[in-house]
Amino acid sequence: MPEFLSAPFLNGPDVTPLDVLVRLLIAFVLGCGVAFIYSRTRRPEDREPSFATTLVLLSILIAVVTQVIGDNVARAFSLVGALGIVRFRTVVRDTQDTAYVIFSVVIGMAVGAKNLWVAVIAMGVVGLAAVAIRLKARRGEPSSAEFTLNLRVGLGVDIEKLLGNVLAEHLISRELVATGTARQGAAVDSVYRARLRNGASGEQLVRALNRVEGVQNVQLERRDLAD
Repeated sequence: MPEFLSAPFLNGPDVTPLDVLVRLLIAFVLGCGVAFIYSRTRRPEDREPSFATTLVLLSILIAVVTQVIGDNVARAFSLVGALGIVRFRTVVRDTQDTAYVIFSVVIGMAVGAKNLWVAVIAMGVVGLAAVAIRLKARRGEPSSAEFTLNLRVGLGVDIEKLLGNVLAEHLISRELVATGTARQGAAVDSVYRARLRNGASGEQLVRALNRVEGVQNVQLERRDLAD
């Protein structure tokens, strides 16, 4: 390893600004690695749009916090008290997302504590484990028929915010293929190419969508029959 990279992780009496900068840059690179593993091992419908960015920033911030604390126990308790007043309203939908948050925290902590090889080895091992689990889950997902799902909602309604949870519950995958206005511009029609989850039925999906206030029309058609 080049000296300018290894020097900031050697035990020494003084920490220079350059040492701090190098550690944070390495935390940034490894945080990008965590975000990449997340984006490649999670299904598109299960990803949160800003979650990958959060993982990168979290890795850097934890590296900063670890360096600020150092070996000072009093400072550690002070930071815990200060951070304890922060409240987050976003609920993590999947326990796997929680695991990625912990992954990012551990990487940042290892870099901040000057344990670079711990962070690098953890990246490799956890990354391989995540890929292996994803491949096994993908093989276990039965191939399902493809459907065309037509949805009509009122103009100005965000269809993903309104129906995203319902669609994710019943569908393995969905892809928006067309959208346009209806009823002289008073409504919006969206057409999806979709596959149902194992055990879910088209009838259950249509009923669940029709129960949502703001949905004006739902039509589900099997593509192979339509063709």
